[in-house]
Amino acid sequence: MDIKKGDHVVPIFNGECGDCPYCKCEKTNMCERAGVNPFMTVMVNDGKSRFSCKEGKPIFHFLNTSTFCEYTVVESACVVKIDPDASLKTMTLLSCGVSTGVGAAWNIANVKAGSTVAIFGLGAVGLAVAEGARARGATKIIGVDINPNKFIKGRAMGITDTINPRDFEKPVHECIREMTGGGVDYSFECAGISEVLREAFLSTHEGWGLTVILGIHTSPKMLPLHPMELFTGRVIIATVFGGFKGKTQLPNFAKECMQGVVNLEEFITHELPFEKINEAFQLLIDGKSVRCLLHL
Repeated sequence: MDIKKGDHVVPIFNGECGDCPYCKCEKTNMCERAGVNPFMTVMVNDGKSRFSCKEGKPIFHFLNTSTFCEYTVVESACVVKIDPDASLKTMTLLSCGVSTGVGAAWNIANVKAGSTVAIFGLGAVGLAVAEGARARGATKIIGVDINPNKFIKGRAMGITDTINPRDFEKPVHECIREMTGGGVDYSFECAGISEVLREAFLSTHEGWGLTVILGIHTSPKMLPLHPMELFTGRVIIATVFGGFKGKTQLPNFAKECMQGVVNLEEFITHELPFEKINEAFQLLIDGKSVRCLLHL
């Protein structure tokens, strides 16, 4: 075991056991044993929960972490040891969101200096993509959102141009292709809406455009693409946790954040006591919060 009492750790929903075929493959960050699984509600070893209410009824685990409590129990594959000098306040952001967005720009798209980027949806994940693209030297980063209030924070985190779809009569992808002389090099879909995914795909340049899916699509709709549209040379791919292998790669990412490569402080817009968790969720739903830190 790589974890001992007193270590500073970050819990992750997409674990890394280190022993399964997925963990041993450099091409993926999936894990057969401890990967993200919304239907996994108990511990792997014995199939039981470690939580219960006063009456003794089990309270089930959630996404390998169950962090809305003062104490939690997680699989060892789902905790990452970090530098004890790192700020735990900002390191909490690496469990999800920031790692997913930055990782999508770095690990999946491998954004190049001087390139053009379009980000659809400027929540925490979308803004993290912007931070990652900015750090990699992208010269034009277009933020697309129907909430103009997000543009202020977006510009502080790398967004160079903004588009509110409600301000235009023509499709967003046409606007972006006009702005960039044919389309962006990379687009990132962070909204989880099929129609938005199609706009993101069509906003990339023919021949080499890459679209990365990060949004969670709860709709039963299938991909809004015709197979022949892929013959234009555009590529589409999805990512979980930004392609990071948690235990082997996240510690180095944490060090880069400590060195200022990624500005984590900008993501924390609110801090509330745990008793106001419903208020924190409402801030997120209303688009007024990027990340709210809850104090137990």
